[in-house]
Amino acid sequence: QVQLVESGGGLVQAGGSLRLSCVASGRTFSTYFVAWFRQAPGKEREFVATISRSGGIDYSDSVKGRFTISRDNAKNTVYLQMNSLKPEDTAVYYCAAGSRTQLVVPTTPRQYDYWGQGTQVTVSS
Repeated sequence: QVQLVESGGGLVQAGGSLRLSCVASGRTFSTYFVAWFRQAPGKEREFVATISRSGGIDYSDSVKGRFTISRDNAKNTVYLQMNSLKPEDTAVYYCAAGSRTQLVVPTTPRQYDYWGQGTQVTVSS
């Protein structure tokens, strides 16, 4: 079992930056792969970025080059640095963790077992 708590969301102008944090409970955090998803009103939950146990990273095309995911296993924390924010990045951002072996890069919600409560990111134009 792992519990995830996100923080760092807020209101920012277009072109600005935010850094989200996801702190996990438990001693075995390093054994999980972790991702950020987001969900805008009326839309499905959307993959943003994922980082594997060994540090392998994948991004959605919509954020590639603007967002950076990283993890600090000593602090049980995963970060999402978001730069050059756009109004279309407005959403609730969720941290997710999984441990089941995956044959492909895990980019769908069903591949993750644990979720945080989400943090709101609003980008004004």
